[in-house]
Amino acid sequence: MTEPRVLRLEVGPPDAGRRLDAVLAAAEGMESRAEAQRLIEAGEVTVNGTVRPKRHAVAAGDVVEARLPPDRPPGDLRPEDLGVPVVFADDHLLVVDKPAGMVTHPSRGHSTGTLVHGLLAGGIAGGDDPERPGIVHRLDRDTSGLMLVARDERTHRRLGRMMRDRQVGRRYLALVHGPFPPALTVDRPIGRDPRRRTRQAVVPTGGREAVTHFRRIEEIGDLALVEARLETGRTHQVRVHLESAGHPVFGDPVYGRGRPDHGLGRQFLHAYRLDLDHPVTEERLAFESPLPDDLQQALAAARARAGAAG
Repeated sequence: MTEPRVLRLEVGPPDAGRRLDAVLAAAEGMESRAEAQRLIEAGEVTVNGTVRPKRHAVAAGDVVEARLPPDRPPGDLRPEDLGVPVVFADDHLLVVDKPAGMVTHPSRGHSTGTLVHGLLAGGIAGGDDPERPGIVHRLDRDTSGLMLVARDERTHRRLGRMMRDRQVGRRYLALVHGPFPPALTVDRPIGRDPRRRTRQAVVPTGGREAVTHFRRIEEIGDLALVEARLETGRTHQVRVHLESAGHPVFGDPVYGRGRPDHGLGRQFLHAYRLDLDHPVTEERLAFESPLPDDLQQALAAARARAGAAG
């Protein structure tokens, strides 16, 4: 049986006084704060050799050790019937409409129930990572919408090249805090946040080029419905760029600065349109996904609030 792995870190002065779960979540190799909390509650985390609760305030020089579950053998995936909506399918690729709440591919803490598990029976393939067959781009767990998935190695390579060459049009709808200008382009590099390692941020040095074009669709009181068009595809790009511009996504738990979501339960962000030339047949393809019910209801509620306030 494979032995658990041990993550060890020494608390530095900048983290003195912070909660144990927050410090552990920011460590390299941790998936999320939720994962850190699960390990702490299971008694798998010690501070100077003693099990502590997640709210424990660590001190500089403390040694934190976490016993991590062993890595699953590569390729140990089983198909699951998750009812993932398939918008388009041929011998080369799939276009799927990922629901909110679904992780794209397996990772620590998410060994089942991912988009990959739901598509395995349909034949997806390609790429160097056996845990991510066919995956050429991702959506955040709580972002819904359209994704491309390859069904063979050649298509995976071609789609990856098209992504890098900016030949795949990807557009999102987002409800954001306003007032928002009619049009806005954010051209700011993105990298890991040096202060909070679990986040991405606009960084002055060491980041990767990131460009997003925004267009205001509708003003709704102190909110706005906007379209975001990706020129590049960095982790959390739309959310980070909107936060950096002073217009965080409504309901965003990470980049929304703690603003209320009025019962939505996730960020209002939906990948609603894909445009590309088929990587094999070169046929022009275009797909749209309507707003899911929870976002439609949130949008209606925002309009009602704006109307009542006006």
